[in-house]
Amino acid sequence: MFKLLVMGLKIVLTPSTFLLIAAGTILGTVFGAMPGVSAAMAVALCLPFAYAMNPVVAIAFMSSVYCAAITGGGITAILFKIPGTPSNAPTTFDGYPMAQRGEAGKALGYSLIASAVGGQLAALAMALVTPQLANIGLKFGPSELFAVAFLGLSVLSYLDSDKMVKTLISGLLGLFLACVGMDPMLGVPRFTWGNSTLLSGIEMIPIMIGLFAVTEVLKETQDRSKLEALDTKSDGKMATVLPSFLELWKTKWTMLRSSTLGTIVGILPGAGATIASFLSYAIEKKVGKNAKDLGTGIPDGIVASECANNAATAGSMVPLLSLGIPGGNAAAIMLTALVVKGVQLGPILMKTQPRYMAAVFGSMFLTNIIMVIVSMLIAKIFAKILGVPYYILGPVIIMLATIGSYALANNTGDVVLMATAGIIGYAFVKLGYNPAALVLGLVLGQMCESNFRRAYTLTNGNMKAVFARPITAVIVLICVAMLLTPLFKSLVGKKKA
Repeated sequence: MFKLLVMGLKIVLTPSTFLLIAAGTILGTVFGAMPGVSAAMAVALCLPFAYAMNPVVAIAFMSSVYCAAITGGGITAILFKIPGTPSNAPTTFDGYPMAQRGEAGKALGYSLIASAVGGQLAALAMALVTPQLANIGLKFGPSELFAVAFLGLSVLSYLDSDKMVKTLISGLLGLFLACVGMDPMLGVPRFTWGNSTLLSGIEMIPIMIGLFAVTEVLKETQDRSKLEALDTKSDGKMATVLPSFLELWKTKWTMLRSSTLGTIVGILPGAGATIASFLSYAIEKKVGKNAKDLGTGIPDGIVASECANNAATAGSMVPLLSLGIPGGNAAAIMLTALVVKGVQLGPILMKTQPRYMAAVFGSMFLTNIIMVIVSMLIAKIFAKILGVPYYILGPVIIMLATIGSYALANNTGDVVLMATAGIIGYAFVKLGYNPAALVLGLVLGQMCESNFRRAYTLTNGNMKAVFARPITAVIVLICVAMLLTPLFKSLVGKKKA
């Protein structure tokens, strides 16, 4: 295995490849920081460049774009409460409150270091135990993937324990929105009311931009004290402050838990970085040393989210290279590019051409170092925007949100969707409901439904057989425990009172 590590470093340290990986890191970070550009879209935008490269360099280049895009999304999540990619949404829970207290630089520092650590640990695991990790992924069929999605939904009970009923209602509304569009099994329209825009379903990115960005602008328009307080405290200047070794050491168990979870979730086909970051945040809220303070603006929340989503990027490359199965949308785009170039991915590739695996490992290792430097520079540029008066900044954010929504599919319907989501998000905040829970329901709803119905069909309608598989049974039991624990605690608390 160490031979593979050395081979990977030799490939990426070739001057031309090194420059391409550095360029991919810059592009990925910039695209990731732009609202409406997901990590998969960033890889797709860079695809034309990859066609001109040889396959080994191309996979290394695209891996660097994918990895950096996830990290770039954390910059706007912390500074403006606008997650660059869906997987950065949990970063807003603690990152934005730190920015409001004038600690934006430190929050970005934690985000960058956590991203680098998560990515490096997952890349190391990928290089050392890819065959074993791929075998774990093969054991997951439709019923197990349904259980994983359900595990993600069980996070709802921990997002806001003080308003659990309203949080669950928000999550259920997200699940309903996930049902809009074409039926995944029968191919007939559902809840579209004759609207052609809704046939493809409710797009997640316009909803996310509306709920986070537009809602925040509406809130700041009514009460501008928060951002003005930040400007006054920092005089419009901000520098990324890397945490000290002692501060990082305090988050060591969070980093280890989140990196391990992110790697495992990343190798599951269809799961991806979004589920990894939400799950990691929920687990931190359950077992973390500072669990009670999560959501108030502490580093542990940022570390849990950013470690997991970056680890998932490396994890998603394991089934792609070893089995030819993409672990997420970005990996599927890379698969397409390599197939066009005549590369046959799968178990034979690992034995006959280990250079591909080595190139991906080397690229991720190098990218996770370069992106810390690149992100610090880009964050400094983005932070200058904080000094702009809000009567200018607010309309600019709305303009970027509109462009990001329209650019998704060149469809004005997505802009209307984004604006509607913004108004609903504002009402949610005023009434005490949870926009993040709605996003989680929307993200996981389709995965949950399609895998459950597939498992139900494969077992000829035998519900017992769906839940009898060992991995499914264990995960579902964990879900039930997670959902019932807050209720049990509440009942015990009332009896003591």
